[in-house]
Amino acid sequence: MNSYKLKIITPEKTFFDGETTQIVVRTSEGDTGILAGHIDYVSNILTGPLKVKQIETDEYRIAAVADGIMVVANGEVTILPQSAEWADEIDIDRAETAKKRAEEKIAEAKESGAAFDFAEAKLKRALTRISVYNGQK
Repeated sequence: MNSYKLKIITPEKTFFDGETTQIVVRTSEGDTGILAGHIDYVSNILTGPLKVKQIETDEYRIAAVADGIMVVANGEVTILPQSAEWADEIDIDRAETAKKRAEEKIAEAKESGAAFDFAEAKLKRALTRISVYNGQK
């Protein structure tokens, strides 16, 4: 299987810069797989798992990513999420604490606009981190 260049860049760091043969990422159109030779494409990515196929092992490494954008151009893929963490690097206690705090904020906000939306986004991120840590989709 052919490989291609993948860059994943968060506001804090370059999370990944290397070769892969396939990724699967949650976009606004649904889970989207990208192989080498994919047509040029731009999409929003949603908070969820990101699977990166490792060339050395032919197995997926899974990360939790938060909202951003993906650009496929000139045979390369660039993903710009708000955050990204490999499953094996997730601090599960921190994720569980964030989940509880977000649930409390949602209960307090009672669908009151921005506060509710912010808490809901935090909850989605925490649930994604917990799910990815546990090896689920």
